[in-house]
Amino acid sequence: MKPAKRPKLTRIPPELACVSDYEHLAKDFVPHSVYEYIAGGGADDISLHSNRRAFDRIELFSRVLSDCTGGTTALSLLDEPFRHPVLLAPVAYQKLVHPDGERATAQAADALQAGFIASTMASVSLEAIAAELSGNKWFQLYVQDSREGTLSLLRRAEAAGYTALVVTVDAPINGLRNRAQRAGFALPQQVQAVNLGGLPQSSPPSLGAEHSIVFQGLMASAPTWADLVWLRRQTALPIIVKGILHPADAVRVADMGLAGVVVSNHGGRTLDGLPASISALPAVRAALGPDFLVLLDGGIRRGTDVFKALALGANAVLVGRPQVYALAVAGALGVAHMLRLLREELEVTMALTGCPTLAHITMDALYPSEAWTGLD
Repeated sequence: MKPAKRPKLTRIPPELACVSDYEHLAKDFVPHSVYEYIAGGGADDISLHSNRRAFDRIELFSRVLSDCTGGTTALSLLDEPFRHPVLLAPVAYQKLVHPDGERATAQAADALQAGFIASTMASVSLEAIAAELSGNKWFQLYVQDSREGTLSLLRRAEAAGYTALVVTVDAPINGLRNRAQRAGFALPQQVQAVNLGGLPQSSPPSLGAEHSIVFQGLMASAPTWADLVWLRRQTALPIIVKGILHPADAVRVADMGLAGVVVSNHGGRTLDGLPASISALPAVRAALGPDFLVLLDGGIRRGTDVFKALALGANAVLVGRPQVYALAVAGALGVAHMLRLLREELEVTMALTGCPTLAHITMDALYPSEAWTGLD
């Protein structure tokens, strides 16, 4: 892998005025193949771009002469207090863009009092990540080929002090990452999913010509609903299921007694042609009712996006690629700055729409539009 083009910034220049500025600048700080791996979606990037376009179609209603002097972005998720409704999503292999990887991202989250979700596929151990976090920390779990491997990760997460599991279920196999393929991306030897070291790994089955490499091969050990039932029996930690788009799947999660869902199309990186996460959100919220925990992932680039997600039914949002772009440009400083931008933009949006608290953010704050009406 070629070295980065520029050294990391040690101060934030004026031209870094919004979260998207980090994405544009990141191209100068990482090799081209790494940028394409991070920035790319699946196949033709249709779902990737839909995540942004759907947000842009949603318009806001301003309200005037509102008293917002007692305003706050504070909230509670799973009985845990959070300073604001922006959490860092689980993102793998962050040492691709910075030598400190997830450790630096966790430091930024701690400084900005942002919830952090550590990835199974992190390039830093889950214990080292936890050591950087004095606040909210959840662990994202990929169900492993063997239950012994899954249980090992679970017990380590419990011992490290993680307070919730976020089980990702929408990527049993990788999507078609054509941009990364064209750019010649390959994971460098020094960047590995260190949490999987030593875990038992199943060998791919030997297949004849009459068998499918997808159905009888790659999907042979893919998790099912039965694995969630089993996992629930293994831990007292609340379990949130990430990768839900269909209301029927959301209802099934709730009926199983699990704690929440993340409405997500995996950042457009799995099946191309899926709807934007924000487009799927209202129907999921309607199916689950007002009290079930619903988070949203995908396309968040502005505080106004956070506001729109909350108005359409999310309790909070996860931010994925922006944390990696900010890490690539300015390390922990960049991630902290990115989080501060989103928090302050959310506060400005709340003030100008007459919403002093998150509880005031409802569909009434959105201008009626075919972009979202009728979805609930």
